[in-house]
Amino acid sequence: MTASHTTESTSQPPAALDVLKIRRAIISVSDKSGLVDFVRTLKEYEVEIISTGGTMATLKKAGVPVVPVASFTGSPEILGGRVKTLHPKVHSGILYKREDEKHVEELAAHECKPIDMVIVNLYPFESAAAREGSSHEDIIENIDIGGPSLIRAGAKNYNGVAVLTSPDSYSAVLAELKTNDGGLSLATRKRLAAVAFELTFTYDRHISEYFASERGAGVPQATVTDSGESLELSFTAKSSLRYGENPHQSARFFQSTDFAGASLADAEILGGKELSYNNIADLDSALEELLDFERPFACILKHANPCGSAEADTLSQAYELALATDPLSAFGSIVGLNKIVDLAAAEKLNETQFVECILAPGYDEDALVLLKKKKNRRILALPGINAGRPSAEMYGKFVRGGLLWQSADDKVITENELTTATKKQPTAEQIRTLLFAWKIVKHTKSNAIVIAKDCATVGIGMGQTSRVDASVQAVKRAGRRAEGACLASDAFFPMPDGLEVAARAGVSAFIQPGGSKKDPDVIAAADKAGVVMVFTGTRSFRH
Repeated sequence: MTASHTTESTSQPPAALDVLKIRRAIISVSDKSGLVDFVRTLKEYEVEIISTGGTMATLKKAGVPVVPVASFTGSPEILGGRVKTLHPKVHSGILYKREDEKHVEELAAHECKPIDMVIVNLYPFESAAAREGSSHEDIIENIDIGGPSLIRAGAKNYNGVAVLTSPDSYSAVLAELKTNDGGLSLATRKRLAAVAFELTFTYDRHISEYFASERGAGVPQATVTDSGESLELSFTAKSSLRYGENPHQSARFFQSTDFAGASLADAEILGGKELSYNNIADLDSALEELLDFERPFACILKHANPCGSAEADTLSQAYELALATDPLSAFGSIVGLNKIVDLAAAEKLNETQFVECILAPGYDEDALVLLKKKKNRRILALPGINAGRPSAEMYGKFVRGGLLWQSADDKVITENELTTATKKQPTAEQIRTLLFAWKIVKHTKSNAIVIAKDCATVGIGMGQTSRVDASVQAVKRAGRRAEGACLASDAFFPMPDGLEVAARAGVSAFIQPGGSKKDPDVIAAADKAGVVMVFTGTRSFRH
């Protein structure tokens, strides 16, 4: 059995509000499309209409009887319209609980009247903020205060109020009013409330983003609630992509509104074709590497894996050393650079046969002119690279029906944290190169082995299902350059075989987390081979 309230006041609250009879509606809209016809139909069900200034003018012009909000409240609109619906008679009429006898009595005692429908859409803040020539004052005046308050009040009390926030909902609501002789079901009111809260959430987010951009601080990072029970992330559409990982897959690029660090979404494309899905994924991996280095540094990536990385005294030297690691794999690669690209570096880049994308903080004018001569090569500038990583970064990875969420692998291993496990002690030069190799291996898909010499990679084994296979791959790529080199393993050696493969090739120093049950066997093998091995105590898998 359903019930609806039909009188202005009652000594007993209704037993149920499955179908709510609409008797009074308050209207304040900036988008007036479809409004007149909608309100005319409401009047057929004897709904009293309360309205604010601009909306009231539109309805009166169309010959629709309206009660001014000032007459309903007994208070005039003041402060140039800034205050008009913020009044107890408005909000008590919306917020009182229809099933609560004390609420009903209190409403009558204060001579307040029920409001059963809220029809509100908001000042167009986002349009004002995006409009060329808008002053800060214009934008501020487009921050709606009364509108969100009305919407939130009605949505909170959906048990007794229907909230309409868009002309798109008019036709469905009218159809249901016809079916229910001027009433709306609880299911519909609850659905409209959900839409209303989504609107106010998005509206406030746009305002927050505007103020963040005004102070040049970026948007605050997302945080997980202290209880760890919920996580809210927000994204806005950045661009459509030609296709996804493969031509038969559609794709789009969304920008997180909850991220404060350097992001490809903020990069400026200075030349070349539009970015693809794979370009963005690879460039993001390059960006991750760049943020770990302060000296001039270059990395070359394919399929989100480094195929060459180096730091040196100049950017051109760093790129030349990175390229030398594996020139064959550099064909069709992504290049990341952590300093302003000068002409010397640009000339080296221009000699490389085919580079898909170049990412750097910026470019000297003559360097950019040279690089843009290859029309299809994407050239991106991202000054935020120089700012490094923000503290307490969090990362997510979507899985089917869920999201994995973790803190960034931003731990910096220092010399003081290393434990020498072998009889042979490392030299200062070995320590320097071992720590360099450790930075690179953490950006390499596991199982990962990186062999480096003089702070430049010479052989990389990545994405293998066994650690010994990764060692074999890295040694093969290093060739004779493995002699006297240093090796980093992203996780412990479960057996001596991976170390033995590299030691036989001439690798003289190893850095690994340690912690295997077979550590004594691996240490014994290292001592037998006469090599250095240090433990970090930290693993750096990248899946």
